[in-house]
Amino acid sequence: RKNTKRVPSFRKLLRTSQIKLDNKLKNKQYKQKSAAKKYRKEQKKLREAVRDAISRKPFPLEERKKKQVVGKWEEKEEEDALPLDMMDEDDLKLMEDLAQKASFLTRDLSSNEPVHIKKRKRESVIEKYEKVPRRLQTEPEKELIHLLPIKDKSGIIPQAVEKPVLDVAHDEEEDAEEMEEAEDFNEEPVPILTPEEMAAQRRQKLQERKMHIAALASAILSEPDSNMKKLKELRAMLMEQDPNVAVIVRKLVMVSLMEIFKDIAPSYKIRPLTEAEKATKVKKETQKLREFEEGLVSQYKFYLENLEQTIKDWKQRKLKKSNVISLKAYKGLAEVAVKCLCELLVALPHFNFHNNIIVLIVPLMNDPSKMISELCVEAVKKLFKQDKLGYASLGVVKVISGLVRGRNYDVRPEVLKVFLHLRIKEVELQKDSEDIAPKKKFMTYKEKRKNLSRMQRKWKKAEEKLERELLEAEASESKEKKLKLHTETLNIVFVTYFRILKKAQKSPLLPAVLEGLAKFAHLINVEFFDDLLIVLHSLIASGDLSYRESLHCILSAFHILSGQGDVLNIDPMKFYTHLYKTLFSLHAGGTNEDIGIVLQCLDVMFAKRRKQVSQQRALAFLKRLSILALHVLPNSSVGILATNRVFMQTFPKMDLLLDNESQGSGVYLPELDEPEHCNAQNTALWELHLLQRHYHPTVQKFASHLIAGAPTEGSGALPLDLSQRSAAELFETYCMKGMTFNPPVASVTPRRKDTFSQMDSFVDEELRKHLQEHISETVAHKPLDFAKHLKESSLV
Repeated sequence: RKNTKRVPSFRKLLRTSQIKLDNKLKNKQYKQKSAAKKYRKEQKKLREAVRDAISRKPFPLEERKKKQVVGKWEEKEEEDALPLDMMDEDDLKLMEDLAQKASFLTRDLSSNEPVHIKKRKRESVIEKYEKVPRRLQTEPEKELIHLLPIKDKSGIIPQAVEKPVLDVAHDEEEDAEEMEEAEDFNEEPVPILTPEEMAAQRRQKLQERKMHIAALASAILSEPDSNMKKLKELRAMLMEQDPNVAVIVRKLVMVSLMEIFKDIAPSYKIRPLTEAEKATKVKKETQKLREFEEGLVSQYKFYLENLEQTIKDWKQRKLKKSNVISLKAYKGLAEVAVKCLCELLVALPHFNFHNNIIVLIVPLMNDPSKMISELCVEAVKKLFKQDKLGYASLGVVKVISGLVRGRNYDVRPEVLKVFLHLRIKEVELQKDSEDIAPKKKFMTYKEKRKNLSRMQRKWKKAEEKLERELLEAEASESKEKKLKLHTETLNIVFVTYFRILKKAQKSPLLPAVLEGLAKFAHLINVEFFDDLLIVLHSLIASGDLSYRESLHCILSAFHILSGQGDVLNIDPMKFYTHLYKTLFSLHAGGTNEDIGIVLQCLDVMFAKRRKQVSQQRALAFLKRLSILALHVLPNSSVGILATNRVFMQTFPKMDLLLDNESQGSGVYLPELDEPEHCNAQNTALWELHLLQRHYHPTVQKFASHLIAGAPTEGSGALPLDLSQRSAAELFETYCMKGMTFNPPVASVTPRRKDTFSQMDSFVDEELRKHLQEHISETVAHKPLDFAKHLKESSLV
C-alpha cells in the first residue's frame, strides 16, 4: 500500500505558541455554547407552535390507519348489522350522539387505549418528527453574522449579514477527489536519475538553501526589531525534511542562529512583564522594543530546546519519526549542537536561560565521546577565566558538585580540574565576635556632639542613598558582592574536595583534588588546618600515591602553613623528608614537566619559611638539586640552578660547598633520605663544573655564576633578564614544548663557492717551482720507519 500522506505545509512546521492555542480553544468552546443555546431556543419555539396547533385542530390520522379502521368497521357492520326496525329508539339515539364526537372517529379502534388519551403522548409523537433536521435542497443553509449596530434618531438598528454554510458532503466529495488525484499523481513513475544527475540536483538544492539562509540572516542582522518573522522562518528550517540536504541544512541553520543570537542579544537579562506593566499604555517605541524582546526570548528558547532535543536523540540512540536523518548523521548534528551551546555559554553569560545551558553542558563534560567532553571542558574554562563578578562561576560549580555527588564520584578527573581556572584570589574571612556583635542603633548625646550635627547627618544619609542609587544605575561590580559570591563558590569547591578525601581516597579524582587544595589551601578556614594536615600526612605515609600526587600533598600542606597557618605550632619535617626522597624520581623523560611543581614546593618551603629552616637541611637540598640538574632537560636545569641561586643568597655559609671536600664531621651519604643527617656540609658542588660545559648557553651562565658564589655585582653577576625572573618563570620561558630552542641557534651562512681563475695563483715564485718539480718527479714509496724517532724521543 502506497503512502498517501501529504507533505506537511510550512505553517504546520512552525510551532504555534501555547497562548494562541489556548485562545483558539476558548473561541471554539464559546462558538459551541452559542450554537447550542441558539438550537435550544429554536426547539422551544417549535414546541410552543406545535402545542398551539394541537389545541386548535384534531390530530389527522395517516392514510394507512384510516384504511384499517374503515375496513374493520365494514366487517363489523356486516357481522353485527341489524335492521333499523329491530333497534330500539334509545340505541338509535346513542349512535347519533357518538357520530357527532370527533374524538370517537379519530381514535384508533384497534388499540386498547382509553378514549381520553393524554395530551403529552400526542406531543411526543410530534416531537419525534420535529427533531429531525429539515433542509431545502435548492437553498443552502444561512448563518447570520452580527455586525456593529447603527444608531439614528429612531434608535439602535441591528445589522446582520447572511453567511452560507459550507456543504459537508460537498467538502467530503472534494477531499475524495483530491485524494484520488494524489493517488494518481503518486502512481506516476518517478524518473530514474543517474548518480551524476542526483549529485547535481543535490548541489542545486543545497545552494538554494544556503542562499535562503544567507538572505534571512542578513535581513535579521540589519533590522532585528522588525524581522522577527524571518527569525522564526529561519528557526523553522531546523526541521528540514529533504533527506538529501537535511543534515547540512540543519547544521548551517544551527550555526547561523548561534551567530545571530550572539550579535542581536542585548547586554542585559530580559524579564517577563507584569500584569500592571502590560495594562499600562506606553509609547510606540517602547511597545516595539517590548515586542522585540518578547519575540527574541521566545525564539531563543525554542532554539535551545531544539539543540537539547538533538543531543537527547543522539544520546538515547533514537531516530525521528520521519527517518530523514540516520543515526550516524545524528552524531554530527549533536556535535554541532554542543559547539553552539558552548559558544552561547561563553558569549552570553548575562542573557536569559544561561543556567539552562549550564545544566546541559556540565554533564557532557563527563561524556564518553572525547571530542564532546573536551569541547565542554574548554568552554567552562573560558567561562571561569572571563567571569569577573562570579555569578556564572557559582552556577557551574553548583552543578559540577551535584554531578560528582550524584555519580558517586565516578567522573572524569577533567571535570574537577576545571576548578583550577576559577578567578578566586580573596574571600570573606571569618569575622571576630566584636565585628559580629550588633551595633548600637542610636547615638548618645556626646557622640552626636562629638561627630556630626543633625543637619550634617541628614546630608550624609542623603549622600549615601544617592551613591547606592548611582551604583545600581551603573551596574558596577560591588566588591562586597564579589567577595560574597567568591566565598560561596569556594565553600562548595572545598565541600566537594573534602567529600572525596573522606569517601573516595582511592578514586582517580584524588590528584585533581590535591592539585586544587594546593592552589586554594591558603583560603581555607583556620579551623580545618589540623585535620587537613593529618589527612595529607596519612595519604603520603600510606604509600598509595604516585610521586606527582605526593608532590601536590606537600604543596597543599605548605600553602596552608604559609598563609593563616603560620600562627600554628606545627613542625613540617616529615614533608621536607618526603620531598627530599622524591627528588630522585624525576628525570629528563615524562616526569620533566613535574619539575614545575617541585619548584613551587621549594619556593614555599625555603624562600617563604627561611627562618624555620636549618642550615643542614638547606645544604642537603642544595647538593641534591645540583645532582638533579644533570639529569633533566635544559629548562628544568635552568629552574633548578635559579633555585640554588636563591639558596646561596638567602642562607649563610652555603659557600661551604664551593670549597674542597672535608671529613671533619663525617662522610657525605648521598643515598640517605634524611636531609638533617646526610652530612652535606662535607661535600662539594662538583656538578657545577660539568654544567659549565652544558650545550645550553643559559645553563652555562648559571653554573659559572654559582661557582663564583652567586654575586649580585661584578663580572660574575647574571644579566638582568635572568636575575629578575623567578625559577618558575625561567622554567616556562625555556620550555621546549614547541620544539624550538631558546635562545635560537645562530643560522649558518652558506659559503660562497670558490672560483679558480686560469691565471697563476701562486704569489711566491720559488714555491711554485718546487711544487712543479715535485709533481713532475716520480715519487718512490718507501716504508715509514718510526723506530728512529722513538729512540730519539727516549734519549731526550
